[in-house]
Amino acid sequence: MDTSFANLVERVGQAVDVAGVALIVLGALMATVRFALSAISRQGPFHDAYRGYRQGLGRAILLGLEFLVAGDIIRTVAVAPTFASVGVLALIVIVRTFLSFSLEIELENRLPWQTPPQQRMSRQGS
Repeated sequence: MDTSFANLVERVGQAVDVAGVALIVLGALMATVRFALSAISRQGPFHDAYRGYRQGLGRAILLGLEFLVAGDIIRTVAVAPTFASVGVLALIVIVRTFLSFSLEIELENRLPWQTPPQQRMSRQGS
């Protein structure tokens, strides 16, 4: 494989990784600022502010994980895929998918295939 192409793909993969980490950090900072402002101004119950904070953090982590998985895929598949590198990628994707799935359940308080509570109530009222 052409070394310049491999270097380019490696740099693109690293850039996607940096974007993923930046999204997690910026999302965490934004969620923290929102939480602090809400707690200081005492808008609503503290529990609501805390729940919003956790949801903001979770969403930032989920989005960042998606970018990190994309960076791994770019580097592993595009450069010189070997059975070992694809196997390591598969394990990384499985772990990150499990983390994403767990975070999604925690954020939404339901399994992804379940109907959201708002839709359930509107169907019952119809």
